[in-house]
Formats: sequence, C-alpha cells, structure tokens
Amino acid sequence: MKDFTRRDFLRLAAVGLGTAALSACGQPTASTPSAAPSPTGLPATATQLPTTAPTLASTVASAASATATTVPAATSAPTATAMVRPDLVVARGPDPAELVRQALKAIGGMEQFVKSGDDVIVKPNICVAYHTYEYAATTNPWVVGAVVKLALEAGARRVRVMDFPFGGTPQEAYAISGIEEQVKAAGGEMEVMSRLKFVDTEIAGATSLKRANIYEDILNAVVINVPIAKHHSLAGLTLGMKNLMGTIRDREVIHANIGQRLTDLTSRIRPVLTIVDAVRILTNNGPTGGDLNDVKKLDTLIVSSDIVAADSYAASLFGLKPEEISYISAGAKAGLGRSDLKSLKIEEVAVGG
Repeated sequence: MKDFTRRDFLRLAAVGLGTAALSACGQPTASTPSAAPSPTGLPATATQLPTTAPTLASTVASAASATATTVPAATSAPTATAMVRPDLVVARGPDPAELVRQALKAIGGMEQFVKSGDDVIVKPNICVAYHTYEYAATTNPWVVGAVVKLALEAGARRVRVMDFPFGGTPQEAYAISGIEEQVKAAGGEMEVMSRLKFVDTEIAGATSLKRANIYEDILNAVVINVPIAKHHSLAGLTLGMKNLMGTIRDREVIHANIGQRLTDLTSRIRPVLTIVDAVRILTNNGPTGGDLNDVKKLDTLIVSSDIVAADSYAASLFGLKPEEISYISAGAKAGLGRSDLKSLKIEEVAVGG
C-alpha cells in the first residue's frame, strides 16, 4: 500500500469507529428495553462498541464490504385490516337514550354519518297530537333527543327535528308527543314545516311517483330517519320508508300503488341513517292507535344506513317477512337496500339498565 501515511491510518480508523458507534446507537443494548421490532421480524441483537481500535486491515475490509452490500429498500409497515362494521345493529335494553348511544357506537359512531358543519334534519314520526308516546303512535322522545345530542357532538352545525302531522297542529303534536321537550334539552330545534317550503320535485328514475312536493330543506340536509315501528291499516306497517311520507305535502298521492311510490320517494331522499324505534310497538289499529292493549313493549332499537334492511328486520318483530310488505319488497328490487337478513352482518347489543 504505497505512501500510506500515519495520518491516513488515523483517518480510516476514525471512520471505522464512527461507523461502529452509529451501529450501536441504532439498536438497543442488552440492558435497554427493546424498541420496535426489526423489519424482518427477527429479534434485534445488542451491538457493543469495540474495546480496542480495529486494525487497518479490518477497517479497510469492512469499508469495502459496506460498499459492496446493497441496502434493501425500506418497506412500509403493513396496514391494519379495516374493521368490518355491521350492516345493522339491534340494541335491547330498558333505557331508550342508552340504546341509541350503544347502537351508534356499535355501527361505527355518529361521526361516520354526520360531519363537522353538517345541517342535520331528524325526521321522527309525530303524525298526530292525540296521544302521548306511551300509545306508540309517535316516536319515543328519548330516542329522538339522544339522536339530536349525538349529531351535535359529531359536529353538526345545527340539528332540526320536524314532521308534517295529519292530526292536530304541529305545535300540539310536538308538545304532546314529548319530543319537543327532549329535543330542546339536547340542544336541537323543533321546526314547523311551512307549506310555502314544499317544492315541486322531479324524481329521476321513478316508475310511479315521478314528481312530488317535497319539503325543500329535506332535499338539502343530512337526514336521519327515526320512525316508530307500528301497524298501518293500508301499508301493513309504518317503518322507515313509510315514515318519509311526512316529507311531502300531499301524502294522498302515495296511497295509490303505495309500495312503488314509497320506493320512488325514498330513492330521492335517501337518509344517511334509519333508526327504528321499537321500544314500544303498535300491533293493531295503526297508524293512530289509542288503545294501550295494542301496545307491546319490546325495548328494542334497530339502526342501519340501509333503510330496506332496517325495515326488513323491523317487520320480523311483527312476525312478518319482508316480501309481505309491499314497499320493502319494491325497495329491495329497486336496489335501495337488502331485504335478505341472512346476507347481512347483524350485531346484537345488550344494554344494561
């Protein structure tokens, strides 16, 4: 090795020591708690600093080896498997508000459906001013209040609750149902649906209800549908799809060919969530009820982003199959959701008192 000076020797020796020191810093010593696993998944071994300076020959050999070795490209850590959320959640327990909280938690949280700044409309069933919630003609007020609270907590800019009653005034129905009190306590607003705000709306792709006078704000908001499960003398049952009749001004147009027309209406509104209140269900003399003997307390809540699936499960509470309710069958055929419960991932949640 020609003209190799003492200065050259010291320089190469210093490089070798620096490389060894950096290697030692990159891995834990035997007495240091282990850091993250090595990229190969094998246990990392502790590296000690050399106790004596390396010889010139070993230093040159090490440098040559390092130059010849190709360092493998860093590989990114494998991504975590995405959690498969249920298609539908069924919660059971004695506290209606807690049913809402736990069911929404199981399906991924309200944040999955309501984003910061959203204008949210909650559409319960407040069809008449004749009875309090115990008669199961109107949605449970604590269910509605909990939905409002969770939507606000998810960042909604405002949350309004509304329906278009056919029995009594809206103000009377809101108060007698108990919904107004719970909504205001949760920080939401009750809105009377002015007839001036219904707009003639084309329903693209409809086969029967090609136009309808729909409440304009419903068309421009994030809609959460909160029906009560109850008997209906014409439709068989009032559930999620049927509850959307309260968004139009002239509901009588729905009655002819009700299954298909409810399907057409649902295709235009498309709530982000359907939350079926089955805390109490009305088993007969619907939709208005009036006899507590027709009421059955089930302490159950059904939640899904698939309105057809929610209605299909709710129908089973009455011993009915989806195909026995015309709008569920038509909705499934139109591709609005799935009615085959066996094909769904359903999670059941028991909620303590």
